[in-house]
Amino acid sequence: MTSFLTLFRKELLRFWKVSVQTVAAPVLTALLYLVVFAQALEGRVQVYAGVSYTEFLVPGLVMMSVLQNAFANSSSSLIQSKMTGNIVFILLPPISPFQFFGAYAAAAVVRGVVVGAGVAAAAALFVRVPLAAPAWALLFAFLGAALLGALGIVAGILSEKIDQLAAFQNFVVVPLTFLSGVFYSIHSLPALWQGLSHLNPFFYLIDGFRYGFFGVSDVSPVTSLVVLAVSLAAVSSGALWMVKAGYKLRY
Repeated sequence: MTSFLTLFRKELLRFWKVSVQTVAAPVLTALLYLVVFAQALEGRVQVYAGVSYTEFLVPGLVMMSVLQNAFANSSSSLIQSKMTGNIVFILLPPISPFQFFGAYAAAAVVRGVVVGAGVAAAAALFVRVPLAAPAWALLFAFLGAALLGALGIVAGILSEKIDQLAAFQNFVVVPLTFLSGVFYSIHSLPALWQGLSHLNPFFYLIDGFRYGFFGVSDVSPVTSLVVLAVSLAAVSSGALWMVKAGYKLRY
């Protein structure tokens, strides 16, 4: 466990030393979304009975922050290590592929959950959101962060330059996040787009997490959990294979 804990601690210190950029800035961005969309659409959109649009929006923004920051943590750390060449100091010690993967993924989960908690705490100053099933909310938050942390490892390994990583984030992560129902219910979409939304794994993360707050969702939380578990297993297996093979890590 020493190797895992050392690398995990290194990754925690890496993002915490610049917490204004890695924690405070994402919280502020989420609050700006809340203020703008709540002011523009409050009273005009009704999603669930007895739930205002502002209340509906908060869980989506929290989960969006969790996912995006978990991805950013692992992917940015790996690409920076590869570009500066100090990845060799992580590959040379006796760190197993599972410890390597686990440390990066766990640190990504911590950052994602910390930012999500910050968004939730800040949003609570403006709107009171119920918490009908907190266990479900926590489960989706941690597993969702783990999925995006693993995806960040894949993106960090595949990318060789910052612009390649930015392209992965801008053309994959951001669109899937924004089209996952953060700002709307898929039932407000035409049938074609509803069907396409069900092909987006991020939709199940948002919907399952929102169930933890309101006790209602667009699909069964069990279905969302199954999709999340399968996606996490697939992405984690791919990331572990890359680490074990040294793909684009050893030159």
